[in-house]
Amino acid sequence: MPTQNPGIARGVLNRVKCSVVVPSSPSLNIISANMGRSLARIAFEGQLVNQIPTGTGLVNSPEPFVIATITIALLRTQAIAAAWFSQILLDSNVEDATIYSDTSTFPPIALQSVVASHMDPGPFDGTSPDFQLVLRGALPINNRLWTF
Repeated sequence: MPTQNPGIARGVLNRVKCSVVVPSSPSLNIISANMGRSLARIAFEGQLVNQIPTGTGLVNSPEPFVIATITIALLRTQAIAAAWFSQILLDSNVEDATIYSDTSTFPPIALQSVVASHMDPGPFDGTSPDFQLVLRGALPINNRLWTF
């Protein structure tokens, strides 16, 4: 018997919703109008749970955090890129940062202990406006660990 399309809505992506917010320094907040075509992305490194082999199975040891990297295509043609460059020259620590995705159904991701870990202003030959900014911090996970 053929399966019918259940008619589940696929949702909508909204390119202008993407943003990165730095609560301690509002002048460093980045909205989509401050970014190049690739906007921003977040990636996580490391295991969420370590599985330690034993003689007869595994012992699970959940991690309390994972490292997260936000890569932003900041527009060098705007003052925000100069503001970030000045901030990095002064202090690469930015404390906390939150990235908002391109859809209202996916929650914001708030990072702690955030630093500007890498920057690449790109070519100065008039071919690309992108200033690549990489932020790195910790995403607390497995919060049930803290309930003793």
